[in-house]
Amino acid sequence: METPPPPRAMLDGGPQALWEPQPPAGALQTPERCVWPCLSILEGDSCPQGLFEAISGPPWAGPQQVLGQGSCSDLNHWSGQGVAGWLCTGPCWSRRGRPAALETVLREEAQRGFATLEDPLAALLDMLDSSRGWRGKGPSLEAWVACELKRCLQAQLCPGPARGSPGLKQLQARAVKLLAESPPGLVEPLVSIFQLQDADRSPLLAHVHRLHQEGKFKEAIVLGTKLRLQADLDVEKMCIPLLLQDKADLVERYVDGFPDLQRRLLALMDSWCQPGFDIRVVARRYPQTTLRLERLSPRALGRQVLRLLEQHGLDPDLCPNVVTQQRLAALRYLCYKRLVERSVSRESWAEHVQGLVGQDQWLQEQLLQLLASHDDAALVAQCALDLLLPEERLPASVAAELRQLRIQERTAEAPLEDGKDDYYQLPIPREHLHFLASWEDLARHQEELLQPGQVVSMDLEWRPSFGAGGRPRASLMQVAVEGRVFLLDLPRLSSAAGGQAPQAFFRLVSRLLADPSITKLGYGLAGDLRSLGASCPALAQAEKQLRGSVDLLQVHRQMRAADRPAPGVDGAAGPRGLSLLVQQVLGKPLDKMQQLSNWDRRPLCEGQLVYAAADAYCLLEVYWALCREPARFHLSGDLARSLRLGRGERAGPGELPPLQKASTSPQQVPAGEDAAPEVPARAFRVVCDSMLQGLARRLRCLGIDVLVLATGEDHRRAAEVARQEGRVILTSGLPYHKLRAQVGAGRCLSVDCSLKARQQATAVIRHFNVRVTHSDIFSRCQACNCHQYLKVSKDVMKQLVWLSSHPEGPSGTGERTWAEHTFTCVRLHRWPCQVAV
Repeated sequence: METPPPPRAMLDGGPQALWEPQPPAGALQTPERCVWPCLSILEGDSCPQGLFEAISGPPWAGPQQVLGQGSCSDLNHWSGQGVAGWLCTGPCWSRRGRPAALETVLREEAQRGFATLEDPLAALLDMLDSSRGWRGKGPSLEAWVACELKRCLQAQLCPGPARGSPGLKQLQARAVKLLAESPPGLVEPLVSIFQLQDADRSPLLAHVHRLHQEGKFKEAIVLGTKLRLQADLDVEKMCIPLLLQDKADLVERYVDGFPDLQRRLLALMDSWCQPGFDIRVVARRYPQTTLRLERLSPRALGRQVLRLLEQHGLDPDLCPNVVTQQRLAALRYLCYKRLVERSVSRESWAEHVQGLVGQDQWLQEQLLQLLASHDDAALVAQCALDLLLPEERLPASVAAELRQLRIQERTAEAPLEDGKDDYYQLPIPREHLHFLASWEDLARHQEELLQPGQVVSMDLEWRPSFGAGGRPRASLMQVAVEGRVFLLDLPRLSSAAGGQAPQAFFRLVSRLLADPSITKLGYGLAGDLRSLGASCPALAQAEKQLRGSVDLLQVHRQMRAADRPAPGVDGAAGPRGLSLLVQQVLGKPLDKMQQLSNWDRRPLCEGQLVYAAADAYCLLEVYWALCREPARFHLSGDLARSLRLGRGERAGPGELPPLQKASTSPQQVPAGEDAAPEVPARAFRVVCDSMLQGLARRLRCLGIDVLVLATGEDHRRAAEVARQEGRVILTSGLPYHKLRAQVGAGRCLSVDCSLKARQQATAVIRHFNVRVTHSDIFSRCQACNCHQYLKVSKDVMKQLVWLSSHPEGPSGTGERTWAEHTFTCVRLHRWPCQVAV
């Protein structure tokens, strides 16, 4: 077989042109790509020319030059298996999926080629100058050669230039020019091969500045990071356009290892969080750049800043705006807990509020506004009395109540103390609560805690932390067995000054967790164990030690997915989490009045001790009730086996745990008087909170008309839209209580954010009895809610997707299989709908 002459494209483009879409004459054809016929060359006696000799010789290098010089006996094995044609295709130069033996052969050939060259570095630059294929994205022959040369130089398999030699400086100057067009896969080997981090910084800095001026912000910051030029560049200038494009990961890598730059970056991001700041003013400086300003709301920025503060261990005082914003959010939460839920004690509330507000006059004003917005003047007056607020700054009605309180000295909290019988009560005597704070205490009760075959429940308590400062340390560990509750004082038992106590405590907990015969109960058990490990480093592997456990949080999620709530049931006004589970199973919720109390305080008050014991013991009673009547709660009979988390106790291959089988089977909407009237999917219209975008996409997939509030948009807008267009409001958290009062009964639903979007959609469909038919599926666009489609050709669809996802220019020659025609949404949004026909 005679090798055909090279096509004109290869003469112009070098080796990369082997992957041109138009096949040369005589090429082998496959469904996806053109393959150069090189089988006969590989089966020849030897390769006539080496890859690197071809650089200074003819302008075109065929497949035999790609493979290197010398005997091809090692390649005959591959040619016999049909790999020969594959060698000359583009995917060859991606290591993904390449056989290890073939990789070894290619490396050996490259190494022999490098050894024959007098100056491998100059030869590499000559090849890059004469070729254009490496300028695109994706793997290329040139990038593979550069990586191999880097590896050989590091392993000292071929000679390299001495540092600071005149010849190296000339090569560095040439390499710097090539960096402008180099893809990320080529930048790193070039920097290493030519020691550019040690080169003259002036041309390197000039090159980075030029990239920035040309609008190549990503390339500029990547190159500055690779060359370690951060100290000589303006951090604000380099980072601002990347932050506006939502490329914070590049910015984080840029400042990594430079504490001063980290502080300046955080100060910049904090300045964008000050009240009244408009990020669009900054964005106008970059009119030609595709920006993503929706990711730069003060709330989203604040989360990033707090994460970076913790990650780098920096002082939160660097970011006063973010800290103030976080404290205001905590104030709103505390006022909601105290004034709306009434689920926090006076003492705990006042202590937290005073710690948050301090002497900050702006926060004091915000607190007064929060209190003044509440209707219960007597309760607000009680709060004002606890905080010693000045009477003249309160509304007249509150001030009058405050004067009455002072006169009568009514400081008791009678309304909140009443109704104790409405909550779950600890069913064991007070003397069966044991507070363990020493080695002697642990030794006295060790046998009760480690009795084989028993069921124990576990929980943790810690002091609430509303400021920046990372995860709070656990203060108390509760372990309950039948008839007894043990409260373990973590600060004392884990302290190095505790003598024998720390080692005894660590051994006790490790044995308890690792014993598969002891069933461990928890509610969010994995999270509790992670918190325990963070508080006690000796127990950092506690989660991995766990054997034989049941997480009742997972049970609760399956109960909620299987049990359709009755129409009109208010899921957000009542208890949540574990308290809701206790109410559903045992008939009464938990009293959470002490939940936000100071758990670091010693001694703990009686209310805290009883609350902590009840929080753990209720898990035992819930577990026993579920095991007695699993069908009543839509659970399988084998509850313990279905939710085992310990290693070695999972269901076998292909075997689904019974509870999962129950939850994945279709649930029928109950018929009768309590069932909501059936609603066709296309007639059901909703408006979603911005926090429920995943749910919105799921519902649109089912043909439901869903509007979504924009990020940062006032929640009251949902009520306006609901009234004007007859929509149902789907929301969660605090906005629910305000929105439900503004629309008709049953027109506002609180969605459980602990569920995944698919489970949320299932709950909504069941709650409103929505009928979804086959024709409803994908009848709406997931991204823009449009219900009209245009039929377009495959080529037009590819252009639309390319334009929407690559506004900055071409993105390479990645392959993708398309149907002959597709449907696209008529609005042609950023991600066009794709429905193959």
